[in-house]
Amino acid sequence: MAYDDLRSLLRALERDGDLKRVKAEVDPYLEVGEIVDRVNKAGGPALLFENVKGSDMPLAMNVYGTDRRLLKALGLKAYTDISDKIGGLLKPELPQGFVGVREAFAKLGTMTHVPPKKVKPGLAPVQEVVLTGDDVDLDRLPALFTWPEDGGSFFNLGLTHTKHPETGVRNLGLYRLQRHDKRTIGMHWQIHKDSANHYQVAARRGERLPVAIAFGCPPAVTYASTAPLPGDIDEYLFAGFVQGKRVEMVDCRTVPLQVPANAEVVIEGWLEPGEMLPEGPFGDHTGFYTPQEPFPALTIDCVTMRERPLLQSIVVGRPPTEDGPLGRATERFFLPLLKIIVPDIVDYHLPESGGFHNCAIVSIDKKYPKHAQKVMHAIWGAHMMSLTKLIVVVDADCDVHNLHEVSWRALGNTDYARDLTVVEGPVDHLDHSSYQQFWGGKAGIDATRKLPAEGYTRDGGWPEMVESDPETADRVTKRWREYGL
Repeated sequence: MAYDDLRSLLRALERDGDLKRVKAEVDPYLEVGEIVDRVNKAGGPALLFENVKGSDMPLAMNVYGTDRRLLKALGLKAYTDISDKIGGLLKPELPQGFVGVREAFAKLGTMTHVPPKKVKPGLAPVQEVVLTGDDVDLDRLPALFTWPEDGGSFFNLGLTHTKHPETGVRNLGLYRLQRHDKRTIGMHWQIHKDSANHYQVAARRGERLPVAIAFGCPPAVTYASTAPLPGDIDEYLFAGFVQGKRVEMVDCRTVPLQVPANAEVVIEGWLEPGEMLPEGPFGDHTGFYTPQEPFPALTIDCVTMRERPLLQSIVVGRPPTEDGPLGRATERFFLPLLKIIVPDIVDYHLPESGGFHNCAIVSIDKKYPKHAQKVMHAIWGAHMMSLTKLIVVVDADCDVHNLHEVSWRALGNTDYARDLTVVEGPVDHLDHSSYQQFWGGKAGIDATRKLPAEGYTRDGGWPEMVESDPETADRVTKRWREYGL
């Protein structure tokens, strides 16, 4: 089972020797970020800063900074635990394509231990303390000024709750939040995100939009906020599926939304149509600063929290960073769903150095001419995979997770006059390399063996790869200790 709340996970990590308490005073202006980035890149432990300058709240960092800790938090032995469960839901009768994805989740929703469970407000730990009006002071929360050219202090792990003004479908998303003052937060809602659509619909109707932001949530909920689910699939349904039990929810005090009852801190407020403030720059997970742009400004009316709360945040920047394990979890969890949309796929890999969704390495069991190109275009039409800038397609016998093997095939064994596909399409809001915002060039590399029908007319056809003699390799393996090597 996954952990019910953040603090029980931290206690378990401390028992394992995988959490370090930092009792010395640390400055959230640059110093915390520098410490965490060094510890993360060294594969070090989770950190609990107990004395953050300017705040009376401890700050938990690098909690999901290794695959080992994220798996522990989610109660898993391997990421395939979830992908195998999802795969079991998809067989054998579900159709392919997006309809298959939705029917799979509908099937998931019939499991009684999965949908969220509402608890009474008086029983929710996150509402032990309630602050309203002049008592609201976001300066009490340790926001991070991480990189020298950042435009201010940010909360990087607040889970944002909204709902569609017309359908009532809720959304849970993870977006950076700039603290403008004691009662105002900047909402960095990228153009492709569901919450941005909710705000636009509310503004068109001349209505304000209720927002609730939860910090220090149960691990499965935190992961679900990062998952690329279709807009009409409830993240809390998925969180319950991941953790194997229902997520406890509570009604907010001042907005018509629900939040995790076991969160550490929740801030509630309303977005007025058209109220914008400059947000950024921000040192992002791309490893570059994203520029300052106008984004909606949220006025906070209420803060609820536990009696002795702690805050959780992350540091993003040049990879590797803490969002690496979260991205790898998504890659593995969603392989069965991607196979519904693109059944040709054998396996895929989203390298952290490629910003995950910017690059996809895909293996296929090639069956006909231009099969690789068919897969490329299918991926560019698959939900958030539409933002992929580089797709490398290899044969099924290539390990997509072995970048040396992939590079050998893609870099040295392709004819770029014929094997390179260049198109234009949507790109990530954060992509600085496109010559205009929101769309740009993309490439697909066909690194599969070529067929005569694809125009490969060399005598003898595509050559065989160099491989060891199987009998000799087996004999050497058995005698290896004799060699003294």
